[in-house]
Amino acid sequence: MTDTPPSQPNDPRAGGQQPSGQQGYGQPGHGQPGYGQQPYGGQQQVPPMRPEDEKLWATLIHLGGILFWFVPSLVGYLVLKDRGPFIREHTRVALNFQITMAIVLVASGLLSVIVIGAITGFAAGVVVVIFSIIAAVAANRGEYYKYPLSFEFIKA
Repeated sequence: MTDTPPSQPNDPRAGGQQPSGQQGYGQPGHGQPGYGQQPYGGQQQVPPMRPEDEKLWATLIHLGGILFWFVPSLVGYLVLKDRGPFIREHTRVALNFQITMAIVLVASGLLSVIVIGAITGFAAGVVVVIFSIIAAVAANRGEYYKYPLSFEFIKA
């Protein structure tokens, strides 16, 4: 005896014929794109994030800037900016701030030949930690935050 039931003549899994007008498993319907094909127009809509998820990602992007400088804000801006206005604004201001601080650190590195470079580099590191924590707390509360001492490289 076998444990498999006998195949039905109209069962698409068994390779049988489909009654007219019915779709088989895994087959796209009339007017629907098949596997790997995008709908007409080439652009797929990304579903918006829930507000809780936007707050979480905004908080993580601000805190990630403490350890990884501008990388989390850049990745977050490129990947998440179309998922909602809250996450778009937070990733934009975080990226602007991190780019500004990266410029300050490069200038500090060049000025490290004289003592002022080491002092400004240390001050920039402290500023990044303090303002990133303040921004993360604001994002976690669902509030917008604008970093002080930041240039607008990326506009809204």
